[in-house]
Amino acid sequence: MYIGFGYDAHRLKKGRELILGGVKILTSEGLDGHSDADVLIHALMDALLGAAGLNDIGHFFPDMDPKYKNVSSISLLESVYKELKKQNFSVNNVDITVIVEAPKICPFIADMKENISRVIELKRERIGIKATTNEKMGFVGRGEGIAAVAVASISQEKKR
Repeated sequence: MYIGFGYDAHRLKKGRELILGGVKILTSEGLDGHSDADVLIHALMDALLGAAGLNDIGHFFPDMDPKYKNVSSISLLESVYKELKKQNFSVNNVDITVIVEAPKICPFIADMKENISRVIELKRERIGIKATTNEKMGFVGRGEGIAAVAVASISQEKKR
C-alpha cells in the first residue's frame, strides 16, 4: 500500500465558473486557472500521482500548453487514473478537504463523490469529501481563493 498527499489553491475571479469535484456551483466568482481550476480534483490528482511515485500534475498537464486551456479537470483525472492503471495500481480510498469560506459545498458533495467514483472506479463510501473554513484568516479567510488537500491510498498488483 502506498500513500500520497496533494494540495492545490486558486484565486477567485469574477466571471469564471466555480467547479469543485467536477460540479458547477452557481456563484458570482469562480477559480482562476489555466484549466477549469478545480482545486479539489487537482489536489486529488497530486495525491494519486504522489502515491505512485510519479511527477505532479504540472509535469503531466503544463499550464503553458494551450491544449489544457479551460479543460475539465475530471478529464485530467481520467488521464491520471489511466496512468495508474498502466502500472497496475488500484485506489483503496481517498480523503479530500476543501478550505473555503463560501459557498457551502455540503449540498454538492454527493455529486462530487459520484464524479470521482465513476472516474477512479472506487465505491463512493471509500471517498471522503469535507469542507472547512479558514476562520477568516489568510487568502481563503478573506474570500480571495479556495484551497484543497487530499490523501490517497493505492495498491499495486504484481505483474504476472
